[in-house]
Amino acid sequence: MPRRKGPRGLVALGVAVLLCLGAASILSAAAERPAFSGGRAFEDLKRLVSFGPRPSGSNQLAKARQWMITQLRQTGEDVEEDRFTASTPIGQLAMTNVTVKIPGASPNVVIVAGHYDTARIPGVAFVGANDGASSAALLMELARALTSHKYPFTVWLVFFDGEEATRQWSDTDSLYGSRHLVQRLSASGDLGHVQAMILVDMIGDADLGVHREENSTRWLTDLVFHAAQKQLGYSKYFLNQPQAIDDDHIPFVNAGVSAVDLIDFDYGPGNRYWHTAQDTLEHCSPTSLTIVGRVVLASLDDLAKSPHLK
Repeated sequence: MPRRKGPRGLVALGVAVLLCLGAASILSAAAERPAFSGGRAFEDLKRLVSFGPRPSGSNQLAKARQWMITQLRQTGEDVEEDRFTASTPIGQLAMTNVTVKIPGASPNVVIVAGHYDTARIPGVAFVGANDGASSAALLMELARALTSHKYPFTVWLVFFDGEEATRQWSDTDSLYGSRHLVQRLSASGDLGHVQAMILVDMIGDADLGVHREENSTRWLTDLVFHAAQKQLGYSKYFLNQPQAIDDDHIPFVNAGVSAVDLIDFDYGPGNRYWHTAQDTLEHCSPTSLTIVGRVVLASLDDLAKSPHLK
């Protein structure tokens, strides 16, 4: 027979209502979030690979960069080329960082970055589908996705040149583009406007597994992994086991800027595809680009509400 709801029924009803409201809030946020096309990003990845090996200072990288800039300018956003000369173990090399600036409600800046050069490996036709092309392709699709979206902060999408060592990785033979940008912003006094930096690297791996990077800023790592695991249900791909990686976020961390590195450094069994001729299209996936792209967009939404930003 019918039964009047007692206290337990009311509590259960209240919990159900809260759960529904929470789910509705998440769905609403997702509906307002810009759409990210991993398929379109994968087409960009393929185009970058078609230029062949693209080490810093090479004609191939210059051609790839010009193609990227042409595509990026179609978004209607401001695209800047920051040319500089790097002193390397193989001599002076001309390098260029590329930045897309998407204005927000304030001049404070959140950077999303990756590198677009490939490693210089003698005797190997290293096309860097994952290590170089995947991060650049993801940033290109982000540029398209963000053109009609406004945040409380300005977004810079930065394509670093010179991430790779020219001979052997060291503090002075690596990270040329990110070190240059930090030095330039420090000299101009603009580094204080940079509130956070999200780095993507090697995120096209078809067997995606992004670990918590130990050199990254803790609160920002927590924010990104909460977006990935709790909001989007990507716990299978965003893993809590820690790894320590030197990458383009390090100059920012050392300069006091909160930064996080999203990197899958287990590329193939025993990492055997990394810096080999096997870093090719068939070992990358548009699904992986979609996952990381969605996580970055969700993280930007959460940064807009974060008490850590001014």
